Amino acid sequence: MLKKKWLRTAAAGIVICLFWSFLFSLGSGGTLNMIEKPLRDMVRVQTDAERQPFSEIKIIKIDNESLAQLGQFPWDRSLYAQLITMLADAGAKAIFLDIVLAEPGSDPAGDAMMAEVMEKYPNIVLPVVFNFKSRQDQPEEMETDSIDYPASTIGAADSQIGHINVMQDKDNIVRMLTLGALDKKGEMVPAVSVKLANYLLDQEQQIRWNESDGKWYRGDKQIPANSRNQVATEFYTKPREEMSLETGYDTRSFFELLSGEVPADFYMNDIVLIGPYAPGLQDEYLTPQNTTLKMYGVEIHANMVQSLAAGKFFTDTGKPVNYAIILLLTFLSLLLFERFRGGKTFIAYGILAVIFILTWIELYQLFSLFITFTYAFLAMTTAFVWSVVNHYVTERKERSRVTNIFGRFVPRTVVDEMLASGEEVTVGGQRRDISVVFVDIRGFTPMSEKLEPEQVIQVLNEYLDICTKAVFQWNGTLDKFIGDGVMAIFGAPVTLPNHPELAVRAALEMKRQSAELEERCLREIGVPVRFGVGVNSGPAVVGNIGSEALRLDYTAIGDTVNLAARLEANAKPGQILISEETLARVGDLFDTVSIGEIKVKGKEHPVLVTEVIGEAAVKARS
Repeated sequence: MLKKKWLRTAAAGIVICLFWSFLFSLGSGGTLNMIEKPLRDMVRVQTDAERQPFSEIKIIKIDNESLAQLGQFPWDRSLYAQLITMLADAGAKAIFLDIVLAEPGSDPAGDAMMAEVMEKYPNIVLPVVFNFKSRQDQPEEMETDSIDYPASTIGAADSQIGHINVMQDKDNIVRMLTLGALDKKGEMVPAVSVKLANYLLDQEQQIRWNESDGKWYRGDKQIPANSRNQVATEFYTKPREEMSLETGYDTRSFFELLSGEVPADFYMNDIVLIGPYAPGLQDEYLTPQNTTLKMYGVEIHANMVQSLAAGKFFTDTGKPVNYAIILLLTFLSLLLFERFRGGKTFIAYGILAVIFILTWIELYQLFSLFITFTYAFLAMTTAFVWSVVNHYVTERKERSRVTNIFGRFVPRTVVDEMLASGEEVTVGGQRRDISVVFVDIRGFTPMSEKLEPEQVIQVLNEYLDICTKAVFQWNGTLDKFIGDGVMAIFGAPVTLPNHPELAVRAALEMKRQSAELEERCLREIGVPVRFGVGVNSGPAVVGNIGSEALRLDYTAIGDTVNLAARLEANAKPGQILISEETLARVGDLFDTVSIGEIKVKGKEHPVLVTEVIGEAAVKARS
């Protein structure tokens, strides 16, 4: 039996591993990566101290003020040439113009000025735009449809161009920096951020593409780029953070510099990025820093430059390692969950989940390493669900034990319900909401004095038979016989939502069935035998009480039981007394008469008592 159990568990583990590993192997993981990427964003959030922008990186913005002063786009290219000349002559280390100049300008003189500037200053970088196919043949490929180079009239050299493609994930958030893209000739065109970062790096730390092995390097250290030449970029500023110069890149207006309000030598030995910084120019993207406020493209390039210069890259473990993690976590979960039952399984799952989450976070914090989270976590969760279901099925197979224990106490219908519910019956007490019925013969002592012992036993057995059948008919549990009295429970061991109603109906059934017995006793012995019944509802401790080795008594204990007994003691012959709590639950199902408040033993204050006369008359339908 034990061997079969572990074989079943092993088979479940194999199926779970294969299922989640298969989903993990499908390209980028589909919608599940839409869960994992935001989680990684949360872990990668940096403090203000950690994300201090480099002071050598500065932004000149083409903002609303500049547009108001210099006119709407497109500007004459002589303006760019004039500003670039001012910056280059002032000693700027590198200048990037984030304006696509793919077509000749309307004024040839402007293009000629730009061509002179490009020839004179080799540290100027202009953008190239790759137009990728909207539908890639392979999910990991980046096939090019066309490429927009600077116009030939500008005369930019190959060393003065870099692509500016900002790739968005499926949730429209920019997380990855594309280090380079292959042109039609198969030549690698680096990103402008690569070009600019190299101006900040020493010669031995230069970022380069190694064509022989198809890898990117920063110095002699390989950059962990994916198959699309992409690496996750850090963000050191939040969108529009130029409003707070204490934490953002230094950002000045194009017109401020052109007009001389800001001196050009302010940018000596700096990397300068010039680009659109106004909503109408349509160069805005969402970033992990803020998923509602967009960041301008020139800001994103500035962050990418610093990310490359700082060399802070995380490594995404390969598929073999992630497959092993899914396998390990699945079988570890199954072995752990098989050792626990019930609520302990949930606790074990919670502890294991917390350990995994903390491990996932610490691997990044300490080693800049990301393992798969979504698939491994879902594999663990699937193992947990399977274990819970397996425990449930196993316990249902053991339900015959419930029948053996309670078959002597409850009617067959109640036993069937217990089997169907799969509830586990335990030794000891459980707090349950129940209804308790106490029944006692009125006039039993005078009758015993007039009859022979054999006759007394005969009458008592008939009376107890009536009570037992009524209790069983309405799915109650016969707790015990107390001399000439009976105690019954409704709502335990099987939960019955309407147990107060069932208890009252059982009491009425006793009253109806006892009429014949009462008449016969009056006729034969001259002493009427009538019942007094008390019913109360509420919480009580219900369970097996006694010696586990020798004898157990399934019963209920508590104030609810005591009050039911007190009501029965106060009931007159033929009366069914119910408590205020029971009355509130049965509503208008029965005809009742208020007895008022009576003082009962064990209660500090009087209790409100009601007599049940019979079932309520059915209301006519409107």
